[in-house]
Amino acid sequence: MNADAVDEIRGTATGTAPVPLSVLDLVTVGSGRTATDALRTSVDLARLAESRGYHRHWVAEHHSMPGVASSSPAVILAHLAAHTERIRLGSGGVMLPNHAPLVIAEQFGTLEALAPGRIDLGLGRAPGTDGATAAALRRTDRLNEGADDFPQQLAELTRFLDDDFPDGHPYARIHAVPGPVQATSPGGVQSPARPPLWLLGSSGFSARLAGVLGLPFAFAHHFSAQNTVPALDLYRESFRPSAVLDAPYALIGVSALAADDEKEARRQVLTGALSMVRLRTGRPGLIPTPQEAEAYDFGPMEREVAESWLRNVVHGTPDAVRAGLDDLQKRTGADELMITANAHGGDARLRSYELIADAYGLPAAPVPS
Repeated sequence: MNADAVDEIRGTATGTAPVPLSVLDLVTVGSGRTATDALRTSVDLARLAESRGYHRHWVAEHHSMPGVASSSPAVILAHLAAHTERIRLGSGGVMLPNHAPLVIAEQFGTLEALAPGRIDLGLGRAPGTDGATAAALRRTDRLNEGADDFPQQLAELTRFLDDDFPDGHPYARIHAVPGPVQATSPGGVQSPARPPLWLLGSSGFSARLAGVLGLPFAFAHHFSAQNTVPALDLYRESFRPSAVLDAPYALIGVSALAADDEKEARRQVLTGALSMVRLRTGRPGLIPTPQEAEAYDFGPMEREVAESWLRNVVHGTPDAVRAGLDDLQKRTGADELMITANAHGGDARLRSYELIADAYGLPAAPVPS
């Protein structure tokens, strides 16, 4: 087992938090705001997270969703790397079937060169969008093939990252650059390090695969809460020690929003609920304002969708959110909690992460100017 690799994966809890706390950033765009505003908030959030002791900051790949400006994780991560110094940055995740493995290896090799030792490569097998958009991304309408081929694509990506295709393989003379080949070239001084791989999932497929391969696993509790415990159990039961990990390591994504009082927290999370209603009824759009969400006349089925969504969002005062996160960690045994805060405005999101950090007594270093 590579001890350095484990250090890149396992975080350390700070303050009174039961496990490391991290950030999942969807780069949400609110009504009346621009993508530029959302990306500026992402920079502010990464800097805040770094100053308050959050372990990592991930961005997720989504497409054709007006309210989510994270279609290009590698581009965003390069920008965040330029504005931070210590916090781990990564994809939560890149949807592997949407891309050629060599392209991902090149992108994340470049990120590793920009921010050595700080980059995570989280991979998913879903398209991160609807079927028509996935077909446009992949230039094919045979979408099941991409998901079914995920283990083979993962193996190919891993070989590009490690630069270790066997002799005789069609890709044996192809190298992902930046990457390990530069260390073995005459005069080469390039670090052979590469980002650790994570598998992401919302069901059992990636949980089992991550376990069999001995990789860390990230589960999307924030939109598949009913599957969390079964998937984590399957991951742990399937786990085989590897050069990366000697024991399972699982984080879960959780929607959580803290505000100074319970009423304000409810106002803010209702915007996410209305966004989800619109998405699930084929009307994706910008994140509505709290005023718009409060005034919206939910139909019976829409109300059911909204309430189902809200039941899985930990929200309220800082103490209430801390208690909810503690309970969730105990119920799931998660090794890390990755918090996503869905709200209309950047100020509410930033305030939430600040309040959660305060509730756990996380360090309060000033945000660099």
